[in-house]
Amino acid sequence: MYAPIRMPGPLFDEIAAGGGSPEAVAFLVRGERTRRLLLLRELLDFFDADPGILATLDAQAIWPALEAAATRAPGPVDELLLTPQVGSWLAHTLRRLHGTASGPPLWADAGQIAAVAAAAAVHAGTDAELLLPAGGAAVSLPALGMVRLPGQDDDGFGAVRASVSDGTLTVRTEHGPDIVVRPLTDPESAHWLPVHRLNTGPGARAVQLDDLDPYRDLDEPIAPGRLDPEELRAWKELFQDAVAILRRGGTGPGGLRPEEISRIVPWQAKDGDAGLPVPAEGLSASTGDAFASMVIARPRDGLALAETLVHEFQHSKLGALLHLFPLLDDDRSERHYAPWRADPRHLPGLLHGAYAFVGVTGFWRERIGDAEADPAGRAPFLFALRRLQTRMVLRTLATHARLSEPGRRLVARLSETVDGWLREPLEPATVARARASAVSHRVEWRLRNLRCGEDDKDNLVKALRSGAAPVPGGEPLVVPDPGRGYWQDDRARLYQLREFEARRSPTADELLVAGDPEAARAAYAEQLRGPGPVDPHALAGWLLAHTALHPRDRRLLARPERFAALLGASSPDRWTQTARWLAGGSPDAR
Repeated sequence: MYAPIRMPGPLFDEIAAGGGSPEAVAFLVRGERTRRLLLLRELLDFFDADPGILATLDAQAIWPALEAAATRAPGPVDELLLTPQVGSWLAHTLRRLHGTASGPPLWADAGQIAAVAAAAAVHAGTDAELLLPAGGAAVSLPALGMVRLPGQDDDGFGAVRASVSDGTLTVRTEHGPDIVVRPLTDPESAHWLPVHRLNTGPGARAVQLDDLDPYRDLDEPIAPGRLDPEELRAWKELFQDAVAILRRGGTGPGGLRPEEISRIVPWQAKDGDAGLPVPAEGLSASTGDAFASMVIARPRDGLALAETLVHEFQHSKLGALLHLFPLLDDDRSERHYAPWRADPRHLPGLLHGAYAFVGVTGFWRERIGDAEADPAGRAPFLFALRRLQTRMVLRTLATHARLSEPGRRLVARLSETVDGWLREPLEPATVARARASAVSHRVEWRLRNLRCGEDDKDNLVKALRSGAAPVPGGEPLVVPDPGRGYWQDDRARLYQLREFEARRSPTADELLVAGDPEAARAAYAEQLRGPGPVDPHALAGWLLAHTALHPRDRRLLARPERFAALLGASSPDRWTQTARWLAGGSPDAR
C-alpha cells in the first residue's frame, strides 16, 4: 500500500529559502515521479474507456512491453518516465483528451505511449513488438533521438512496425530495407539522429540539448529543428563556460549543480519575434510539466547562460513544490507590478517571478569578486538591483496574496533570505545607481500600464485650473497598451555602465544617469514637444529629472499616471509648475 508523501520541514525550508540541498531537490523529484505515475494512470483510464483513441495502433502490446521493461530495469525506466520529453507529452495528451489543447491526429499524440514503451525496452534490453506513430517522415523515441524514414510523406502521419531486442531497435519501412539502430550507443547517421548531450563533468549526468522531440516546446507539438554544426559547437562551448562558472558558486540560493538540469531546448523562432514578452536575445521559459527542462535562446556568453540556468531551475523547483502544496488562491487578474516584466502580472506569476529572482539575486551575489566570470564587474550592481526589486515583490505577495499556510511559510523564508542580503554592505554609489534604476523601471511601467479613471482625471484638471489643492484619487485602471508590446528598459543598461561613449552629444538618458538632471529635463522636454502620443520613456525621464532637482516632489514617482493625466491641461512650459503643484510644492508655482 502506498504511503502519502510527507515533506520534512527542514527540506521544505531549504527550498522555501530559495536554495535546496541534493536531498531537498531529490525529494521534489520523488514528488514528480508520483505525479507522472498518476497522470499515466489517468491516460490509461482514457484508453480503457475508449480503445479507439489509439486507432490502428496495437494497444494490447504497449502496456506489457512497458511493464516488462520496468520489471527488469526499474531504475532506467523510472528515469525515462521522469524525462522532460515524457512529462511534456503526457501533459499535452491529457489536455487534448480534456479538450483544452490541439495538435496532430489524436491517435498520433496518444500513440506516443508506444514510443515510450519502445524506449523503455531499449533501456532495459527486453523484447517488444510495437506499432509506433510516425510523423514528418520520422519516429521519435523520447530522450533518445529520432529515426528518419526513407520515402515517407513529410507532412503525414502513419504507423510503422518496430521491434526491440537486446537494446536494438528495428523499424520496418514500406520504401526500403529495415532500419536497425542501437539508440543508446549509435552515432548520428543518415537514418538515426541521437539527442545531443552536454558534458557536466567527470561522473556527472549529462544534460540533453534537445532539438528533435516534438513535445520539447511549452505545449503545442513542433517539428524537429536540428542544429547545424556551428550552432551545436557554440552551444557546447557556452555550456562548458557556464558549468565552470556554476562550479565556483556556493550551495545556497543562486547556486546550481549543473547535473540537476535535465534538458535545454534551443529556442527557434516559429513566427518571428513579434508578440514575444521579452527580446528574443534574452528569451527563456519553462513549464511545470517538464521538471528541470528549459527553452533558451542562445545567449551571448557563458555568464548569461549560467544566470539563465539558475533562473529557470528556480521555476522548476517552485513548479514541483506547487505539485505538492497549494500555495495561494488567486483569480489570476493581471494587475501587479513585476520589475522584470513589461506587462502587469497576476499573483501566481508574481510568486514564480519572486522565487526565480531570489535565485538570480543569489547568483549575482556569488559572482561578486569573480573577475574571471564577470570581467565587466557588473555583479555588485546587479546584486544590489535585484535584491531591491525582489523584496518589493515579496512585500506585494505578503500584503495582497491569499496565501495558504505553506505559502506564507514560503514567502517568509524568501523574505528572510533577501532581508539578509539587504544588510550586506556594498559601495554607496553602487547602491544609489541600483535604487535609481529600480525607480526608473517602476515609473515607466506605471506610465505604460496604468491610467487615472475618468472621474479622477476630471477632478484633477478642475483643481489645477481653479488653483485648488490636488484631490486624492482612487485606484488607477490597469490599461496596458497592446500596441507597444515589450519595451526595453534602456536606462537600466546605462545605470550599469561606468562611462559613456565620447565624441558625441549625450542623450537625455545619459545626462540623467551621469548626474545632470537640469540638462536631462530640458532634453526630455524637447522630445515630448513633438506631435503624436506622449512617449512614456521620455515622460518617465522628465519626472525622474524633475524630482532630482526638487527632491520634495518625489511623491510624484509613486503615482506618475496622475501627472500624465494633466498633460493635456497644461502646456509644456508649465509642466514644472504643474508637477510642483501636484506634489504639494511651493504655492507660487501652480
